Amino acid sequence: MTPVLTDRTPKQFKFSVEKSRPVVVNFQGGQVTSDAGLSLIAEIDRKLQITSQFAQCFQDYRKPNRIDHLIENLIRQRIYGLVMGYEDLNDHEKSGVMTRCLL
Repeated sequence: MTPVLTDRTPKQFKFSVEKSRPVVVNFQGGQVTSDAGLSLIAEIDRKLQITSQFAQCFQDYRKPNRIDHLIENLIRQRIYGLVMGYEDLNDHEKSGVMTRCLL
């Protein structure tokens, strides 16, 4: 299947500046697939605050002094894992990409 390019397809997407090098993505590399797509999804999520707003729908009944992971981070990990094709939570420990995008 040949991808359909339209005038609405952006030529570049700029990420927030991290450290000393800007990260820029362009869409002229042909058909390339990798886990790097999660970086784009995480950046969009940060800008639109999708998982943050979703996490506010939950009441956390855990004892505060026993919490290691915030509800928002647990939700974000699960959603990002599903997006990346990880069927269950066992796969999350194997993916360094997941950890970097949650920070």
